[in-house]
Amino acid sequence: MTQNIIIHLNGKPVEAVQGQTIAQLLEKQGADPAHVVVEVNRNIIHRDAYGSTAIGRDDVIEVLRFVGGG
Repeated sequence: MTQNIIIHLNGKPVEAVQGQTIAQLLEKQGADPAHVVVEVNRNIIHRDAYGSTAIGRDDVIEVLRFVGGG
């Protein structure tokens, strides 16, 4: 049985599934893991750990996208 939880994604409350991984969250958000940096509760998550890092209730997640320009 899956349990829905609330996380805080880029400052907004978002519904997610308990135990969902960072990789699954990024896929759902349409974000390319190769072009973002993810911080969970003020800790930067290494890209290699996106598939094994589960999110939990009330986690504060920031997804920072690389933007080119000059």
